[in-house]
Formats: sequence, C-alpha cells, structure tokens
Amino acid sequence: MDRIDAMRAFVAVVNEGSFSRAAERLDLSPQLVSKYVSRLEQHLGVRLLNRTTRRLHLTEAGMRYHQRVQQVLNDIEEMEDQLGDMQAQARGLLRISAPVSFAIRHMGPALQAFQVAHPAVAIDLQLNDRKVDILEEGFDIALRIGHLQSSSLIAKRITPVRLVMCASPEYLAKHGTPRQPEDLREHRYLRYTYMEQDAGGALYRWLRWEGRNPPGELISNNGDVLVEAAVAGGGIVLQPSFIVGDAIQAGRLEVVLTEFEPAPMALYAVYAHRQLLASKVRSFLDFINGYFGDPPYWDAFDQPG
Repeated sequence: MDRIDAMRAFVAVVNEGSFSRAAERLDLSPQLVSKYVSRLEQHLGVRLLNRTTRRLHLTEAGMRYHQRVQQVLNDIEEMEDQLGDMQAQARGLLRISAPVSFAIRHMGPALQAFQVAHPAVAIDLQLNDRKVDILEEGFDIALRIGHLQSSSLIAKRITPVRLVMCASPEYLAKHGTPRQPEDLREHRYLRYTYMEQDAGGALYRWLRWEGRNPPGELISNNGDVLVEAAVAGGGIVLQPSFIVGDAIQAGRLEVVLTEFEPAPMALYAVYAHRQLLASKVRSFLDFINGYFGDPPYWDAFDQPG
C-alpha cells in the first residue's frame, strides 16, 4: 500500500462526504478509494470511519487522524512546491571545494558575480589541495586542476591551465639562464609536493634527477610559498600561470625554457550527477564555464600588446 495515496484517499472521503465524490476528485474508481481507506485502517489497527448506506461518520480515532494527516499532506505539498521552486530558480546552499592558491587568487570575484546573478544561493567554499570525496564530504562541486583520471563523477572542463617555469632576474643573473632541460641539474628547484610527474614532462624528469648538483631543495604543498621564494631569488619554480602570471607581468619573475613548456592541464568542475541537477549546481556550472576566458585572463603576460 502506498501510504501517502491512502492518506489522500481518506482525507478526500472525509472532505467530500462520500466515496463516490472522493473518487471523482482523485480521478480514481470508488472501489479503489474504498480499498485505500480499508487498508489504511488495517495498517493503523483502528476504525476511522463508520459507514452506513446514507452517511459516513468519523470515529474518535478518525477525527484525530484526519486533523494530523491533513497537516502532513499539506507539509508534503509545501515541500514539493519548494523543491520545484529550487529546481526552477537557483536557491539554497552550494558547497564547493577548490584548490587553495587558485581560490584565493581568482574565486572571490567570480563567486561575488555569481551571487549577484543568483542572490538566493548561499555559498560554502572550502579550500583544500587534496582530492576530496565530494559525495562522502557533502560537496555539490569540486574544482580540480590536472589530468583527471576516469571515474564515476562528471567533469566539465572550465579553462586551460599552463605550467610555467620561471625564476627571478636576480637569480638568473647570478646562476645563469637554463637553455636546455639538462641545464636544470645545476639549479636549485622549488618543488611543489603534489606536482604530477606526467605534468612536468622532460622538465620534471631533470628537476627530479638524482645527479643534480645543488643541495637543499625547498619543498612545499603550497604554490604561493614557492613563488614568493622564487621572487626572492631562491631558485627556479614550475607553477601554474594563474599563480605566477602577475609576478611575470610585473618583471619580478622571468619565464625560462618556454619551448619545453609542459602540455597544458585544465581546471575542471567535478560533480556527481548529469541528470536532475539542482538548479543551484546547474546555474553555477553555466556561470563558471567561460568566466575565466580561453586563454584565461591570467595568461595576459604572454599576449601581445
């Protein structure tokens, strides 16, 4: 028995005063309406209606049940209306996971612009460079950078992400400018903990080569720290252009080995379901797609003019 349908049948019978009129209202047969009410009484273990050939009378239990079940059905209808509104208009809490450095540098204006367009959406942005489990941890969307592995999740490509090798003019003046990847064995490398080996290509192989001479590498799980160390003359760094772009444009860093630049990665929006997306998720995906540009605005240092 569908208990909700049985509740609706019982309320309709009481409100209409007969099984036949309740059946017309619900577009059901009188026999099915009677069956619903009988099964509801069996489930509850009490008689709700006393039936005569002329009238229906609520029992005391029926009166109490009618009052409560009417409120339950009203609550269900209101909830369904609210969910329908959420699907039609973006609203509710949107939980997003994003990489630390990218979010600090680029997500603030984007989220502000999104909320101006969708004022009924609240945002909970959590920053973490580890790979979060969006289902287990309750995120609607995770922004990820890299070469994504196949999974059951849906990944929408947002914008390309370049990896750029650079160092400060002072460091290069003191230690020389590398011309070939093998020249890196003579340079101090500022290494990012989560760098994918395949992302760096030939550069990464020389940076990790055990025969490199300079000791005392600086290793960090935060790209901003490494970039600031590079600006201070600490060594050569391989980082996304969305972190180093401003320093390059300001002349505080210089790009080296451009002809050996690794293949671009990408920024992806990862989410769990393709169908029946909540409007808040669908609206954010539509908004963020193309927001940063292709090429993105942080690559302006490499564009003419």
